[in-house]
Amino acid sequence: MKIIILGAGQVGASLAENLVGENNDITIIDISNERLQNLQDRFDLRVVQGHASSPKTLGEAGAADSDMLIAVTNSDEVNMIACQIAFTLYNIPKKIARIRSQSVVMYEKELFQTGALPIDHIIAPEKLVSDYIHQLIQNPGALQVAHFAEGRVGLVAIKAYYGGALVGNALSSLKEHTPNIEARVAAIFRKGKAIRPQGTTIIEAYDEIFFITASKHIKAIMSEMQKLEYPYKRIMIVGGGYIGESLARRLENHNSVKLIEKDLKRAEYLSESLDNTIVFCGDSSDQELLAEEHIDQTDLIITVTNDDEANIMSAMLAKRMGVRKAMVLIQRVAYIDLIQGGIIDIAISPQQATISALLTHVRKADLRHVYSLREGLAEAIEIIARGDSNTSKVIGCEIRNLKLPPGTSIGALVRKNEVLIAHNKTVIESDDHVILFIVNKKYIGDIEKLFQPSPFFL
Repeated sequence: MKIIILGAGQVGASLAENLVGENNDITIIDISNERLQNLQDRFDLRVVQGHASSPKTLGEAGAADSDMLIAVTNSDEVNMIACQIAFTLYNIPKKIARIRSQSVVMYEKELFQTGALPIDHIIAPEKLVSDYIHQLIQNPGALQVAHFAEGRVGLVAIKAYYGGALVGNALSSLKEHTPNIEARVAAIFRKGKAIRPQGTTIIEAYDEIFFITASKHIKAIMSEMQKLEYPYKRIMIVGGGYIGESLARRLENHNSVKLIEKDLKRAEYLSESLDNTIVFCGDSSDQELLAEEHIDQTDLIITVTNDDEANIMSAMLAKRMGVRKAMVLIQRVAYIDLIQGGIIDIAISPQQATISALLTHVRKADLRHVYSLREGLAEAIEIIARGDSNTSKVIGCEIRNLKLPPGTSIGALVRKNEVLIAHNKTVIESDDHVILFIVNKKYIGDIEKLFQPSPFFL
């Protein structure tokens, strides 16, 4: 596939890294020669220096015969205009744009779905992050949560701790502990390295475990790996931008929510527009403010300002003063491994949320969802099996007979409304939604080829 990426920032660079090894012809446009040179030194791709919304620059990048344009510059306006030019002048079939402005996103149906602006898919990072944090709040103790098949199946990452029923026992004992619940451990990461989960694998404390089960059973399985945490009742949000405001609106009717915002005008607006959230204009690194608001009795602090260092320091201070859990928004991916699992409980990357959404639209085959996991090292995907036993390499086959790439496992299938946890003898049928966990994303292309029906399938 011939793909043009507009913008060589963190998202553009990460996207190029994800796609360049999958037999794609990638061209990336940016005004910064330094960024482009760095990417060209690292990856096999083409670079063009220039303005992303310039017809001339797009032409030089090969827009005339490209299959897809992905606009992820820092400017919403540039992204939208570039998609318009790509459609009008070059007839590029598929156009995706990152849109941050909530005043634009709120008119998504009117602007994009009616064809007023020729953009096939928009990616709104702030909404994605808000949705993601809300999922984590609904599942206390989870490091990552991904839902498939319209929410019927959940993939959850947790850390095993002393006190969990399964710690020190073999995986095979999971069935004994939960005889009426079907679940599958898709992967285990021990000291940062993936190990293949087998029935004889002994769960150790601090293992990072990814399991798949019907969404309604997530809490029951989590309780086997760690002591089940109490729900978050008292929540403090630091940062009153779109993410902070959105979270407060979602939570304020069921939780006790406090929000700290530095800017006085923004704080006044939030105070007037939020119904049951207590809003403070102040600095989250002010120990007196945190003490006065009983941070030691707070279940969760979520720091979501646009300043990584401020988010980290505020969360660390709150943890030292006694808050139970801390979630921190981190723009710089390099920081995530440094802080997560230490004083900071969960680091949230808007880049990874954006990449997951983009990959869902970029991948070949009949993919419904793609989730980038472990800072992009692994992926979970939902793919639909199409065709029949004559046109498909997977339909009619038992899972144990499939030629899956190394480190790849099938966790579950959704057949109509039924969730089927995968076993060796499970047979894949046409239109099954198949959820796979892939430890090494370099094998994504092999998975797509395996599930693509022959050209004779109609």
